[in-house]
Amino acid sequence: MLGMIISCKEEQEIRYLIKREMDEILFDLNDHRVDHSAKKAMEERYTVLFTLFKRLASPKECLYYMPSKRKKLKRG
Repeated sequence: MLGMIISCKEEQEIRYLIKREMDEILFDLNDHRVDHSAKKAMEERYTVLFTLFKRLASPKECLYYMPSKRKKLKRG
């Protein structure tokens, strides 16, 4: 296990970057032109990002980005 000390401003920036990356993945998952194998890799990346996000974000923010088994990570 690793740990690090970051300032509040750095925490906000990390949270912002993770949210933007998750939003991009969700957008790309809705694109029918993206190959199935690429979507699978994107879903795995989303899971890793969400795990990091849970450590920094409020429960309310986490609910919005929480992967849904029924919707397969799609947001509308």
